[in-house]
Parts: sequence; structure tokens; C-alpha cells
Amino acid sequence: MAFFKEDLMKVTAFIFDVDGVLSNECIVIDSSGEMLRTANTKDGYAIQYAVKKGYPIAIITGGVSDAVEKRYRGLGVTDIYMGSKNKSKDFEDFISKYDLNPDHIMYMGDDLPDYEVMKRIGIPTCPCNAVEQIKAISNYISDKEGGYGCVRDVIEQVLRAHSKWLEADTNIQSI
Repeated sequence: MAFFKEDLMKVTAFIFDVDGVLSNECIVIDSSGEMLRTANTKDGYAIQYAVKKGYPIAIITGGVSDAVEKRYRGLGVTDIYMGSKNKSKDFEDFISKYDLNPDHIMYMGDDLPDYEVMKRIGIPTCPCNAVEQIKAISNYISDKEGGYGCVRDVIEQVLRAHSKWLEADTNIQSI
């Protein structure tokens, strides 16, 4: 973790998991069986802002939810991999689509399904409540829990390092 500030300068794209990263660990199941997740508005603002600044962003999640897809498409994320049975395959699709160097990707995951991709990228990160195996391979552990601003934390750090945070065009809406 000693060189994380230097790693920030390399970031050209972001990948995020949903459950435990973009939402908290608690999932409410309604009477119809629909799984309801939380979403942090500050994370949403940062995602929308990063998209506006030209950073490719992917969501790779094992879950399937129309509401999750609608939220992140509404924020400008076009690469959403729902029901991912093989996150490495979806990762390969994303990097080939944008011709990305894996060493310049920041991935935030929290649990074992994220492990293989996180071992392959240059800047693995996680929320503070990630499982120990994920913490052990992360270059940075946010002081925020999943669903409580950890995504905003890493996006803001990257954009600040690139002098792209708090420019004159920050008045954009998040949903």
C-alpha cells in the first residue's frame, strides 16, 4: 500500500462489484422475491463525474437486478455485466472493448468472486469490510464500508491525482 498515491496516476479505467461495494452487505428480499439493494448518492455522483471526465467504468456483478442496471445506466455506465458467472471473462471483454492495459485499471471488490480479476489488474482496492483474502491482495483499503462511500473515496482520489476533481463543471446531477 506504500505506493498507492503513485498508482493513482496510472488509472485509466474503473471496475466495481455491486454487493458489498456499491451497496452494503445487507440485501432485503421483498414478498415477491426481489432482492433490494442500497445505493450511496455520493458514490453515484463520483461515478457520473468520472464518466463525464472520460473514464471507462464497468460494473461486474454476480447479481441480476433491473433496478441496479437502471441506476448505473442512468449514471452513464454502459458496461454492466449482470449475472456474471466468470468475472475474468467479463473483465477480458471490457479491456478488449477499450484496448485497456490491465496495469492501469482500478478494481474494487470485496469477496472471493473478485479475487482472480483483482490478481490480474494493477490497482486492486477494497472497502474496509472486505474479506481478509481480498484485503491481503489490495493496494488500498478504503476507510469506508461497501455502500457507504468507498467508491467515491477511490474515484475522488484518482481524479484529484489527475487534476480533474472540482473543476468548474462539477454541477451535475446524480440519481
